[in-house]
Amino acid sequence: MFEKYDLHTHSTASDGTLSPAELIQRAAEAGITVVALTDHDTTLGLAAAAEAAREWGVRLIPGVEVSVTWQSRVIHIVGLGIAPDNMELNQGLESLREFRHWRAEEIGRRLGKSGIAGAYEGARKFSRGHLIGRAHFARFLVDQGYAPDFRKVFKQYLVRGKPGYVPGQWASLENAVAWIRAAGGQAVIAHPARYPLTRTRLRRLMTEFMDAGGEGIEVVSGCHSRDDVFKIAAHTRDFGLLASTGSDYHGPEQPWTSLGRLPTLPQGVKPIWQDWTPVRSTT
Repeated sequence: MFEKYDLHTHSTASDGTLSPAELIQRAAEAGITVVALTDHDTTLGLAAAAEAAREWGVRLIPGVEVSVTWQSRVIHIVGLGIAPDNMELNQGLESLREFRHWRAEEIGRRLGKSGIAGAYEGARKFSRGHLIGRAHFARFLVDQGYAPDFRKVFKQYLVRGKPGYVPGQWASLENAVAWIRAAGGQAVIAHPARYPLTRTRLRRLMTEFMDAGGEGIEVVSGCHSRDDVFKIAAHTRDFGLLASTGSDYHGPEQPWTSLGRLPTLPQGVKPIWQDWTPVRSTT
């Protein structure tokens, strides 16, 4: 049977707009047969996703996307095939969620000082009571007419040097990979072409990632261009990393990423799922 993979998606458990069950249904309808739910710094949506996956006949890969600070930049590391109840992983993620809660309050305070009242409360409503991220503030700001779309609202309010920017220290690369490995998962560098890294720094990241026990990298991503895919594939072959594919889907409101429309992996790379077993691939 031909498998169609999407190993990087988000639900309302973090900053997606579809519930875990709705996400799985949409993935099934898009023809995806193997999907990973990888919410930011939380595994809280995995139980509901697993139930929906059984209903829709989709293989669920339990996952998470861990926020990392590496050389003063935020990098995301996806964990695939994790045990959601692993204590070491959950203790690490809890520390990140505590920071996220403080950061959300601080973003609200800073936007308030710039004349935007009620930003924290507005973002909280969009989060449906779950983790509050910058995307929820972006939805509030667009809804209130401060910017026409997500991309402009981030540039005007939520990046370095703008009113709602709050710097932070996330997990170290070594800790993030260690948490994922402790939970029986495989660590993957998410959307590497998205980071403003020179070729030298990107390869340094890959070296340190592999030294920490990391195994894979997203070659195909919803935010990668065709050229990005082939450049990252070349690095993947050079380092002997496993190749992953994921849309980074957050919901239908972001039309530049869609479920079921990812290109296939380039030739010459080894898919991260090549050696998976049924035990590893189910919850």
